[in-house]
Amino acid sequence: MVLTLERESVTKKAKDVEELAKLINTYSVLGIADLYKVRAIQLQELARRFRSKIQLKVTKNILLKMALRDSKKIGIEKLIETLKGSNILLLTNMDPFKLLLLLEKSKMKMVAKKGDIAPNDIIVPEGNTALPPGPAISELHDVGVRTKIDGGSVWVLRDTVVTKKGEAVTSKVASILPKLGIKSLEVGLKLVAAYDDGLVITSSQLFLDLNAVRRQFEEAFNKAFNLSLSVVYPTKETLNIILWRATSNARNLAISSVHFAPEVAPQLIAKAYSDMATVAITLLKINKEAVPMEFRV
Repeated sequence: MVLTLERESVTKKAKDVEELAKLINTYSVLGIADLYKVRAIQLQELARRFRSKIQLKVTKNILLKMALRDSKKIGIEKLIETLKGSNILLLTNMDPFKLLLLLEKSKMKMVAKKGDIAPNDIIVPEGNTALPPGPAISELHDVGVRTKIDGGSVWVLRDTVVTKKGEAVTSKVASILPKLGIKSLEVGLKLVAAYDDGLVITSSQLFLDLNAVRRQFEEAFNKAFNLSLSVVYPTKETLNIILWRATSNARNLAISSVHFAPEVAPQLIAKAYSDMATVAITLLKINKEAVPMEFRV
């Protein structure tokens, strides 16, 4: 009887590994994500949300290791090194960078529980808690929050840090956070590594600081823009400025060299008249009779 059960168990594991290997070979990109602190209800929501883009597969590490070794994909066995703790397999045809961004955007705000590590300072904000007077007052005072009663509800007198960044949430703090509706934890799947076309890429290599990347693109654009202007290399972005500069330089050259052209004729005539008036004023001091009547003061 025992041998039969063991045989059935081995047969089932072998079948599971075979099916998992076939599934792995079906997709171009594979991701390993950490399941730490991810609750079942969140996993169900993520599976529903990602249904058309990502297939989620929870399996034991030992079976996944065997399936990765059986896979036909080149270099995929390197993913085995990333299998530590509780993980979930992500199967998709999506670019790994897009996969990471999608996972980051899908993170949910949750109320911290006892023992959770605060990712940032947990603050009870100043204002109306909407809690009635009673046990809430002593509970808030126990964690250092000063209060008052106004209009039949408890008010917090000032913003108060009840757990500092990096500290564990205490049972007293954990008991008041849901009552105040403070969701201080951002929980979701954390991508550990991804496989794509023979490469295993870690999360640190995949992670993009979008603001930093945006600044780099802006800096590169500004340098290219200025270079295009300085070497007079016309592009879609700089053509109007180059033409404006060329027109302005040509106009100034025509005026300085007294080259009559329709575009500068009014300026040249105005300059000639101004020069003539200056000469007339000088002549007035020498011989008033030699100056035309219109310039005599």
